[in-house]
Amino acid sequence: MADRGLAAGGGPLETCGLERILEALRLLLSPGGSGSSSLQITKHDVLLATLKSNLSALEDKFLKDPHWKKLKLLRDEIANRAEWPQNSVDVTWSFTSQTLLLLLCLKETMIHLAADFNPGKPNPRTPEAAPALSPDTLSISQQKTVQSALQFVVTLGVCPYLIPGVGVPLRYRTEFGAVVQDVVCLDAAPDATRRLYTSCRVLLNVAKHASLGSLIFCRHFGDVAAGLCQLGFCPTKRKSLKPEEEVLTEEERALSREALRDILDQVYQPLAVRELLILQGGPPQSCPDVKTQVRCRAPAWLRRLCGQLLSERLMRPSGVQAVVRGILEGAGAGAAGGSDAEATAADWKKCDLIAKILASCPQQSLSPEDYYRDTCPQILDLFHFQDKLTARQFQRIATTTFLTMSRERPQLAAKYLLQPVLAPLHRCLNTAEIPESDMVPGTILVTEEELSRCIEDVFKVYVVGNEPLTVLVDSLLPVLGVLFSLYCFTKQSVSHIRSLCQEILLWILGKLERNKAVASLKGFAGLDRSVPSLHSLCQFRAATQGGIMITIKEAICDEDEALYQKVSSEQCQLEHLGDLLSHCQECGLAGDFFIFCLKELTHVAVENEAELKTQHFSSKSLLELEQHQSLLVEGQEQKLLVLQLVAVLCERMSEQIFTNITQVVDFVAATLQRACASLAHQTESTVESQTLSMSMGLVAVMLGGAVQLKSSDFAVLKQLLPLLEKISNTYPDPVIQELAADLRITISTHGAFSTEAVSVAAQSTLNKKDPERKIEEQQQTSHERNTDVSNSHLEQQQSHEKSNQTGLKSSAPLIPQEVSEPSTTANQKSGSITTEQLQEVLLSAYDPQIPTRAAALRTLSRWIEQREARALEVQEKLLKIFLENLEHEDAFVYLSAIQGIALLSDAYPEKILIGLLAQYDSSKDKHTPETRMKVGEVLMRIVRALGDMVSKYREPLIHTFLRGVRDPDSAHRASSLSNLGELCQRLDFLLGSVVHEVTACLIAVAKTDHEVQVRRAAIHVIVVLLRGLSQKATEVLRDVLKDLYHLLKHVVRLEPDDVARLHAQLALEELDEIMRDFLFPPQKLEKKIVVLP
Repeated sequence: MADRGLAAGGGPLETCGLERILEALRLLLSPGGSGSSSLQITKHDVLLATLKSNLSALEDKFLKDPHWKKLKLLRDEIANRAEWPQNSVDVTWSFTSQTLLLLLCLKETMIHLAADFNPGKPNPRTPEAAPALSPDTLSISQQKTVQSALQFVVTLGVCPYLIPGVGVPLRYRTEFGAVVQDVVCLDAAPDATRRLYTSCRVLLNVAKHASLGSLIFCRHFGDVAAGLCQLGFCPTKRKSLKPEEEVLTEEERALSREALRDILDQVYQPLAVRELLILQGGPPQSCPDVKTQVRCRAPAWLRRLCGQLLSERLMRPSGVQAVVRGILEGAGAGAAGGSDAEATAADWKKCDLIAKILASCPQQSLSPEDYYRDTCPQILDLFHFQDKLTARQFQRIATTTFLTMSRERPQLAAKYLLQPVLAPLHRCLNTAEIPESDMVPGTILVTEEELSRCIEDVFKVYVVGNEPLTVLVDSLLPVLGVLFSLYCFTKQSVSHIRSLCQEILLWILGKLERNKAVASLKGFAGLDRSVPSLHSLCQFRAATQGGIMITIKEAICDEDEALYQKVSSEQCQLEHLGDLLSHCQECGLAGDFFIFCLKELTHVAVENEAELKTQHFSSKSLLELEQHQSLLVEGQEQKLLVLQLVAVLCERMSEQIFTNITQVVDFVAATLQRACASLAHQTESTVESQTLSMSMGLVAVMLGGAVQLKSSDFAVLKQLLPLLEKISNTYPDPVIQELAADLRITISTHGAFSTEAVSVAAQSTLNKKDPERKIEEQQQTSHERNTDVSNSHLEQQQSHEKSNQTGLKSSAPLIPQEVSEPSTTANQKSGSITTEQLQEVLLSAYDPQIPTRAAALRTLSRWIEQREARALEVQEKLLKIFLENLEHEDAFVYLSAIQGIALLSDAYPEKILIGLLAQYDSSKDKHTPETRMKVGEVLMRIVRALGDMVSKYREPLIHTFLRGVRDPDSAHRASSLSNLGELCQRLDFLLGSVVHEVTACLIAVAKTDHEVQVRRAAIHVIVVLLRGLSQKATEVLRDVLKDLYHLLKHVVRLEPDDVARLHAQLALEELDEIMRDFLFPPQKLEKKIVVLP
């Protein structure tokens, strides 16, 4: 199509210099006498006059200047060979024709120059010298001239002749475009369609030169493609026109269609996708302006055409990536991986849109299966980009597309997406058939790259996508055993896929139904052999690049070595299973699995040895005896495995393992069932008796008021009634029998009737007394204390006692949050304590029982706060007690001591504060770093309590903290900086000249300290200072504000630690807000009204 007008004719054309042609273009494009330096002249008559003037100037130059003779001959020859009308009444078309002729002259000249160019051989003595430049290369200024000429051609020769809805109209692009749209005369000859055909044909002819083609398609591909779409595919009128009345022949329309497909194949595919999307347009919109309504909707034939062409782009090789890049770059994201890539990756709406496009099977595809077979490998390739920003964009889109396909066509997604992703794991299952050629020991079944890529892809789809579709969950279930084995192997050394394996396992265990999750855990523990696991011939090995590969392991001839490896492997797997379950406590899975293990323990604890002894083997063959013996061995292995698993879970699980009353009741039921089984086989022991007492005491705790029980909770508790009835009738211990009967009555009456034995059992369980003595002691204390005292003591113990045996977590709704004091002082009023009571509490402060000691410290703190005279008389002794308990390792104890010292210091600051400062300023040899930081917490509480009175102790406090910043211990330096920041925040205007010392200290630490934690603390001090002072910062920090600003800018630019840079950025934002409010205070619209006397 593009050569048709120039192919005919004589011999080769006589060319001229490039500069002459470019000078002619500049003359033609010059703004003329308008007095404007811009080509976008806004007045119609001035624009027409300028175009006419430039055309006349060009013709005068051709006629009068002999140096332009060659160019004139070349132009005339090309014009004679051309088949389009060049002159018209419409000045815009005459101008466009001349510009097209000069562009053709430029193209022919560049082709001849390149053909005649013969670069010499490079000089071997100067290999670093640049090669000779081809003479057809355009400079930057020359390219700008050509770009201006092309812009005029497209603006005057293409865009005005596009029908409404095809392309973006000129009036919506620039102000100059709106002028051109009105200046072009569509009624003058030649016809608008002929003009459009001529412009597109010549532009494609010029684009045959590589340099000129890149200039055309980079800027004007969309307009050229829109013109070719209209020329080749726009429907004609229904009535058949006579041949002489037809504007375009069928051959020309066919050439236009062929040219459109050619340029779509030649250009950068994302560019083609983007321009086709623009041509296709969006959904119809309600627009009040008629012209805007025409622009809003593309014609139906154009929408169908663009959809077909886009589908063809998608089904080409690498078509998925081209479509994704085209949509991203066309959605305002810039180039893929560019500056806006992160924002685009975070926009799920764009990702969902692209996913729906990729998941929809186009009409051109033979079937959905063919489409999935071709595109799914390309979608999986989107996961594997190396560039971080590009990878984040493409991985988000790939994940969303993966999930969309799995949701819409699960069978095809399982076949073409999930199977390739999980293939490396399926290859080493114990249910897979390994080829004989791969059975050689040392053969690599799964390479390091395959396994790493598999785990990363699974993580991106399952964990990042976080959509538990049935097809996804069902596909991952068979390979969970291999994943768990891989997780156990990664725990033995450092591996980058350890966290990925853990997150995948936690995700799938959390999304599975509870019975399936427990079944999977049974397979992990080896209790269920039917669950697929790693093949017995396969093993994991460390690879050369730091990853992991799967190989065929060598056979072990030594039976003892094989047994040792098996036992050690099972032990490691159970320990790693315990670590994994420690992350599943909040969802309740760990509690359910622990209860399952306890139920299994019921079968293990009681073994029917009588049946084994009475069996007769005389009538059985050797094979039957061997099979029977192997079954016995397997059974013993299972029992040992259960015992080992229970031991690991008891060791690894915390008190938060049970999350609801149902789990607690199930735990108690399992314990009662085991006790009943022991009774049936008459194998009860002391351990069984203690466990039974503990479980029944736990029920008593719930019924005694520790938990707000609802009617639904009592419905759960009623499942214990048959077991309690059986124990009350058959258990030999009368105390347990009585307690079981009382618990059964309390549950049946929904707590309406409760005996004293239930309260005593609850209190005994919380006190952790000796099981043989606790019933007797509880009965004695119940006569000495009234009901209120007992309840108060019970609540205090429940708040702070660690229930390791019961598994109840202290922060859960099962335990009340109120904290009461010891029973000896619970009902005492201020001013009524006696010397005996004081001595009793002082002795309790040294009690080895943590709850008792903590409660005593809390009581002393309350007396100090209430200014009890007897307590204040022994202030030195109280201070000694608090300081000694400050070194206790339990948090509840030392926090109570901290509170007591702070309250005592509030009463006598002069006597106590100086000693605390000396202790805080001491060396490591005298006090541990932990104790010194606890003293620092005491000092901060004193500062808060003193309020404005802290100014009296400003000097010793600041000097102590400044000395602490120079301490060798980095933790103490960070603690001192934190305390210094809070102190300065409290002082406000009282800082005075000390602000210079504080600033110098912060600058030195932030720039020179080697510990990143200390540098973070220094920057955080500035953040706290600015945030606390707020608008007062401009006054308090007036002399050092500039130094602090420079320090923050220094940290933002040069600090390697991300957290410190974040703190500095936050401080800069606070400072910016403060200065804005200072420089631009809010305007208050106030009017003062004064009443004259």
